[in-house]
Amino acid sequence: MISQFFVLSQRGDNIVFRDYRGEVPKGSAEIFFRKVKFWEDGGLEEAPPIFNVDGVNYFHVKVVGLLFVATTRVNTSPSYVLELLQRIARVIKDYLGILNEDSLRKNFVLVYELLDEVIDFGYVQTTSTELLKSYVFNEPLVVDAARMSPLGPAALFTQGTKRMPGIAVTKSVVATEPGGRKREEIFVDIIEKISITFSSSGYILTSEIDGTIQMKSYLSGNPEIRLALNDDLAIGRGQGPVYGYRSSTGSGAVVLDDCNFHESVRLDSFEVDRTLSLVPPDGEFPVMNYRMTQEFKPPFRINALIEEAGPHKAEVILKVRAEFASSITANTIKVQMPLPKYTNRVSFELDPGASGQTTDFKETNKRLEWNLKKIVGGCEHTLRAKLTFSQELHGNITKESGPVSMTFTVPMYNASRLQVKYLQIAKKFGTHEPYRWVRYVTQANSYVARI
Repeated sequence: MISQFFVLSQRGDNIVFRDYRGEVPKGSAEIFFRKVKFWEDGGLEEAPPIFNVDGVNYFHVKVVGLLFVATTRVNTSPSYVLELLQRIARVIKDYLGILNEDSLRKNFVLVYELLDEVIDFGYVQTTSTELLKSYVFNEPLVVDAARMSPLGPAALFTQGTKRMPGIAVTKSVVATEPGGRKREEIFVDIIEKISITFSSSGYILTSEIDGTIQMKSYLSGNPEIRLALNDDLAIGRGQGPVYGYRSSTGSGAVVLDDCNFHESVRLDSFEVDRTLSLVPPDGEFPVMNYRMTQEFKPPFRINALIEEAGPHKAEVILKVRAEFASSITANTIKVQMPLPKYTNRVSFELDPGASGQTTDFKETNKRLEWNLKKIVGGCEHTLRAKLTFSQELHGNITKESGPVSMTFTVPMYNASRLQVKYLQIAKKFGTHEPYRWVRYVTQANSYVARI
């Protein structure tokens, strides 16, 4: 049961607010933002997704820089509320096309109409974009996609030899197209989040991929879709059938630990030829979620070294190498490394001719930051940092430093090698074939190298 729902900007501005039950104080949004901004409990740098203040439970998720928040006084399932917040964000994005502060402000009437249908007196009714079409009648005011941040979701897929149209992920599922014509197209995104821990000598200690196949259909008439995956795909690593599906050969080039499917997916021929059949509902939805712990080639190698250079000095050397093909470019790379607590000054040295790179020393939490705008496959970049300490170190300097963590986005690349072999549409569309877009993106979930 939800008492309140609201959406805040990164500055703390209240963009959307709905009080369903009147049980929580009206100033809860300000209390929440102040608590999140100045969080210090338990030694954590950021507030956890769930916390309690004065008997009020606050649940929040961050989506494209916006904070989606729910409050309640009752003891309810945390995973249920967090999933609800994610689904509300997805429904709003389906209707508005673009999910950002500008689109929410311009379409506040439509957003409130959606919220009143999704939640009634604190109880969830539906989060299905398709079902909501019968009850929501406002047309969205379309926001110009050109005004989006270059690091926004639409920019993830604008690389590679075949560029995706800028409108690809910024169209509403209900808005009327200019001129009355509808562009028939369907988008399938394979999104993978990688978790890896490297030892101090560079060996992989743990590795995991959490992946999802997302689909968004703009096809009229909701035709049946057939999605074919790798022929040698195997499900389950010898532990027996997972969700009732296991490779007939027992082994394959791509071995997933487990997976689950959207309710609309039919698996009649999945065991035979790895083909999924479905009638896609309106809006964006996950066709399949999967997890993989089989060994895979990491997209980046990180080498980190810290050595004493005197009683009050030390030197850090960080090297990042892209292990993928030169035709692929990673972007928005950030490398961070905690430094000894007595560090009071850091000077940086980059590769000669390095461009699009910035460095910083966060003195409040003694953290080194290295930002790279992009890295082309096969390239290696090095950062040298000279540390000055306020007092002489008496312990092991490597134990007081690190580990090194890294975040990144690599469009048109996936580490698991899971592929969409073909995408068939059952319906005939006359002279014009619908556009089919299959896109890949890999992101860091927890990418860590010990020193």
